[in-house]
Amino acid sequence: MTKLVYFAWVRERIGKAEEELELPPDIATVAHLLAWLKGRGEGYDHALERPDVIRVAIDQHHVAHEQSIAGAREIALFPPMTGG
Repeated sequence: MTKLVYFAWVRERIGKAEEELELPPDIATVAHLLAWLKGRGEGYDHALERPDVIRVAIDQHHVAHEQSIAGAREIALFPPMTGG
């Protein structure tokens, strides 16, 4: 099982802060994960309509979308961060 954590408007659109999922074996990278999640329903589709802007952290380390998710215990999805 992999823990997925959602932040800010990603969380609001999906409708939950986190969940534990058994990911299919063919989900190898962050990009694969985002595409798979997008197909899980309307909230996911809306939250991930522009996957290129979603930032991702694996086990609390920010990673690129090409990063392997093998062995990940926690994957966090963030909207783009704005400065202030």
